[in-house]
Amino acid sequence: MDRLPERLDSKFRYVLVSAARAEQLMHGAPPKIAPGKDKSTQVALREVKQDLVAWEMGPAPAPEPKPAPVVEPVAEEDAN
Repeated sequence: MDRLPERLDSKFRYVLVSAARAEQLMHGAPPKIAPGKDKSTQVALREVKQDLVAWEMGPAPAPEPKPAPVVEPVAEEDAN
């Protein structure tokens, strides 16, 4: 592939969106392009490349809470 569609920020996202679309096609969703003899995976890749598939990123993950500092007990000295 020469370059990614504008809305996609990485090849990884391209593959994720295409895989989700291929699954939809396998479950009976109508294709947005003429499929010809191509399998659903190839149709999904072409649909995503042509920016025909609507998708969006979810919210950013919440930051993990900082662990509470561990306070060690102070040893008492013997008063002997």
